[in-house]
Amino acid sequence: MASYSNFTTDRKKHSRGINLFNKGRNFNKKSKSERLMDGIGAWASFYRANPHRFVKEYLGITLKLFQCILIYMMVHNHYFMYLASRGQGKTWLTSVYCCVQAILFPGTKIVIASGTKGQAREVIEKIDDLRKESQNLRREIEDLKTSTNDARVEFHNGSWIKIVASNDGARSKRANLLIVDEFRMVDFEIISKVLRKFLTAPRSPKYLEKEEYAHLKERNKEIYLSSCWYKVHWSYNRFVTYFNAMMKGSKYFVCGLPYQIAIKEGLLDKDQVKDEMSEEDFDPIGWSMEMEALWFGESEKAYFKFEDLEKNRKLASPLFPPDYYDLIKDSNFKFENKKPGEVRLISNDIAGMAGKDNDASVYTIFRLIPNSNGYDRHIVYMESIVGGHTGSQATRIRQLFEDYACDYIVLDTQSIGLGVYDALCQPLYDKERAKEYEPLSCINDEKMAERCTYQNAEKLIYSIKGNAQLNSEIAVLLKDGFKRGKIKIPINENEGREYLKRFKGYEALPEETKAKFVSSYVQITLLINEMINLEAEYSDNGQIKLKEPKSKRKDRYSSVAYGNYVATLLERKLNKQTEYDIDDDLVYF
Repeated sequence: MASYSNFTTDRKKHSRGINLFNKGRNFNKKSKSERLMDGIGAWASFYRANPHRFVKEYLGITLKLFQCILIYMMVHNHYFMYLASRGQGKTWLTSVYCCVQAILFPGTKIVIASGTKGQAREVIEKIDDLRKESQNLRREIEDLKTSTNDARVEFHNGSWIKIVASNDGARSKRANLLIVDEFRMVDFEIISKVLRKFLTAPRSPKYLEKEEYAHLKERNKEIYLSSCWYKVHWSYNRFVTYFNAMMKGSKYFVCGLPYQIAIKEGLLDKDQVKDEMSEEDFDPIGWSMEMEALWFGESEKAYFKFEDLEKNRKLASPLFPPDYYDLIKDSNFKFENKKPGEVRLISNDIAGMAGKDNDASVYTIFRLIPNSNGYDRHIVYMESIVGGHTGSQATRIRQLFEDYACDYIVLDTQSIGLGVYDALCQPLYDKERAKEYEPLSCINDEKMAERCTYQNAEKLIYSIKGNAQLNSEIAVLLKDGFKRGKIKIPINENEGREYLKRFKGYEALPEETKAKFVSSYVQITLLINEMINLEAEYSDNGQIKLKEPKSKRKDRYSSVAYGNYVATLLERKLNKQTEYDIDDDLVYF
């Protein structure tokens, strides 16, 4: 960091240095052309040493103090990693830096990659916005395109910026500067075997052909940008590598800036942050990683491992409620009906009044797709509601049951869930949809079935009454399902946004409507965070008890675990696997 003293040097001192430089070279005795080139050389040297000043004085762009420091470090290090909280303008700052590097170092080849090509294209779009505000930047750019298949910026001095897809198809590119945005979303094999191979030959200006300037040979650069993630992920090991190299004095720089700096600089609203942190479904793990720039490591006692869950995020699209499909006018965006032999479940964990710890009702839709060994379990939709009247919750369950053409309802009938069950056993009038639902009864518990006074009620409700043995079996089955890849869940929300952008009309939707679509992906992230927080305690008889940390929830886990348990029972029946010991309460199934 010793070189950082240049950053704070007074501008007048630099000006005096330039005047001395001119005087020593007999500036006034040279031709106009020679004086011009000497001036360009002096100012180029000055701005290369102080790129933050170049941004302000030449491009006319005002930077915050932390942005000045980051721009400086980007230019003066060979390897750079920036872990940013939401609201810091990471993509905008990257766009500014690309322009600085391209202008001050003619002939620079810059390649930008990201988890998705659309995300990488945002850098080009930001540069398009910047040139509208900066006359000098506009003069430097020869051509700029923001189209999906050909997003690029070309400069008059021979520099260019292009984007590539983060896959094997990106081979054979060449670059002097590699920028990987949201690098944690890119497969490490792609980074090491494809993207880094772009950096073959460094920038070679003509003056390097002269022997006296041979020592000025430049190095290629790599820049990685992201929010923090889980410690079990490869990106954490990369972070540690950069940190250790930086501490040894190598040309590496890494920093993580939390949300407080965005608030301090006026880029993020303090009251908005407070509101988000006070929400009932606040996710402390996600907040820690995304907003506090902290890596999260699961407990040694954690029963579910992040990598076992994350590897199953393979569903590009959830199955949205049917009315969502009317919002996007694209013929390729449509509700998927049942496949032959498919079974659908709505699995529910019920909570009571709002405001209590660990109190949220969660409704999960399972698609059981037949395969040669039984069923693939696709979790296609999840919805959580903090508290609520038993009658209103029963109505919502029936709505989802009808919307998704479900075959069974899986219901936690302990405590408050019993009230929801009783409501489902009665004719239920839905004011919102102006229709009445027929009463339903229990399929697996005779005593529960007797609570329904309607003898002709269809037996479609599977009653879950937890006890130590059942809870242990449920946990084991769910862990096994994820480890063996039998359970598929939607991709993460960033990839989900990119998937939705493919459909005509999505981008034009109001932001609050887009948020409803994205919430189907976010719910799965919250599910994963709940599950890796659960710690296992083992009894003498080998049973497992899962405990959540104080003030944390496991409602999503319970909803999914119940549904997977019933899916297993259906699978056993389908395969006629008589070797399993089936409890008495399952005979009715």
